[in-house]
Amino acid sequence: MDILTLVGLIAGVLIVVLAMLANATLLTFLNLPGLAIVVGGTFAVTLVKFRLSSVMGAFKLALSATFTERVDPPTALIREVSELARVVRKEGILGLENHSTQNPFLRKAINLCVDGHAPELVEEALAQEIQQTAERYEVSERVFRGIGESAPAIGMLGTLVGLVQMLNTLDDPSSIGPAMAIALLTTLYGAFIAQLIALPLADKLLLKAEDEQRNQMLIATSIRNIMRGENPRVMTELLSSFVNPEHRSGLTPERES
Repeated sequence: MDILTLVGLIAGVLIVVLAMLANATLLTFLNLPGLAIVVGGTFAVTLVKFRLSSVMGAFKLALSATFTERVDPPTALIREVSELARVVRKEGILGLENHSTQNPFLRKAINLCVDGHAPELVEEALAQEIQQTAERYEVSERVFRGIGESAPAIGMLGTLVGLVQMLNTLDDPSSIGPAMAIALLTTLYGAFIAQLIALPLADKLLLKAEDEQRNQMLIATSIRNIMRGENPRVMTELLSSFVNPEHRSGLTPERES
């Protein structure tokens, strides 16, 4: 589990709540009509911008990707594919048939190789998978960024509605203060949703997409080299470019005798 994402969200919400409780109660900041305007309006605008399937897929991907460490460390992947290269040099491509892996993209690549498909077809299939994965992340990131852009605007719209209602009751000065507070709450709700939830999740999805694409490119490159019969040591040295320099020590295997 990606504990930092959860900790960040909880810490952000907790800080705001504690600030609210400094000189008031939570009920002071609760206005159901204003909350309905912001949440309902933001959801409605999001449905106008995107398909329902894209919105539902974005929330599903956010829950599965941003709150879990589903991306393998590239160093572990390099060691795994290097071992695969050594197996192929000794036993041939069918030697991969008994290899089990937790990475679904690598498992798909292995199955394509074992099934005897031409290298060109394998490369094309993996390239398509990389593209589709990138597009799924891109759509999800755009959905949450769209929510982050819409929520403050809808909050401001709710504030304007509240101000108009307040101006209609200027004959009662005692109602101006509470009415102004209620009007401003919709702006607070919009900023809260955008800055503490939607935009951080959009940025985290962008980061996860980059990590996922890097790993998939690493696997695709390694599979291409394996099918060409590349030396495992040479292949590992080529794949080390996917890893930060400070993490490359110990990746290159010993020279084969």
